[in-house]
Amino acid sequence: MKFAFLCCEKTGSRRGRVAIIGAGPAGLAATGYLVCQGYDVDVYEKLPFAGGMMMFVIPPYRIPREGIVEGVEDLEKNFSVKFMYRTKIFCGSSPRHDEGDDFIEKVIDLNNLIDEYDVVLIATGTWSSRRMGIPGEDAKGVIPALEYVYRWWIYEQELSSERPPMGKRVVVIGGGLSAVDAAEVALLKGAQEVYLVYRRTIREAPAGEYEIKRLVREGVQWVELASPNKIIVEKGRVKAIEFIKMRLGEPDESGRPKPIPIPGSEFQIEADLVIPAIGEIPTPPMQQECRGVKIDRRGRIMVNEMYQTSLKKVFAAGDVAHGPSKVGKAFGSGLRAAFFIDMYLRSKSVG
Repeated sequence: MKFAFLCCEKTGSRRGRVAIIGAGPAGLAATGYLVCQGYDVDVYEKLPFAGGMMMFVIPPYRIPREGIVEGVEDLEKNFSVKFMYRTKIFCGSSPRHDEGDDFIEKVIDLNNLIDEYDVVLIATGTWSSRRMGIPGEDAKGVIPALEYVYRWWIYEQELSSERPPMGKRVVVIGGGLSAVDAAEVALLKGAQEVYLVYRRTIREAPAGEYEIKRLVREGVQWVELASPNKIIVEKGRVKAIEFIKMRLGEPDESGRPKPIPIPGSEFQIEADLVIPAIGEIPTPPMQQECRGVKIDRRGRIMVNEMYQTSLKKVFAAGDVAHGPSKVGKAFGSGLRAAFFIDMYLRSKSVG
């Protein structure tokens, strides 16, 4: 996976130093573009390796990890990119804890980077799982899909000695690729029964019919048109989960039929492990406005059509600016942001 695909090596040096926060698909794509334009790029990453969710969450049969490693080595050896791993960037003295923060050894104030570099690109992704908002979801035996898959990977790579939770009867809630990945991991780790429960039908599932039918062939039980009501807890641990059946109504803002609860249709599925997989939310390096860089009500960094924040030298790309998406979209977002960063720096040198 060659991130600097526009050139083979760094030719010359253009005036300008760029700090990129986050070494996921958007950050790496932007890095590759900018080094081919001759800029010096430093990348700050909270994890011990580059790649973000491509490396730590997405299964290798979708994105081979060897390709990511080779692409990063190319940036380091041939383009002199410096990667500062295990480093979290945050605005202020009290950084928020996000998923994937286990390896942090150093925290740097975002203000320091803004002062030190000519441009800062924020590409920190979506490292926080969306909550279901139902009773019992804080019980033992409930773990979000993002954290579940991530923890199994770092355990298997001997980056952590803490064995992730296992279950005999596992219920995964959601219909996206995160739900598919979590259900598959649960099967591989020896679960006797795995349920994948979604509030719409297989036709509306974001993961697609092919992925879900593949899981069904492997032994996952697919339950559609059902939404979680509450988690049944016994002695602090999950015992079962109550669902309510749904019917599909008119399309909502997503363009898909809106799921509507059917009164009196509640039912339970026994479980000793519940894995919500209902999406992630952006994790910008700030809790609120910082140096004029603003976030909207969904936690996304606000940018204009040039991926530029209200502070001209700060840009944002990928899921932290546009919300959760697939790798291809994040990659394209990083490339477009890098193009506009190049235009911005060129205009400053001319001026």
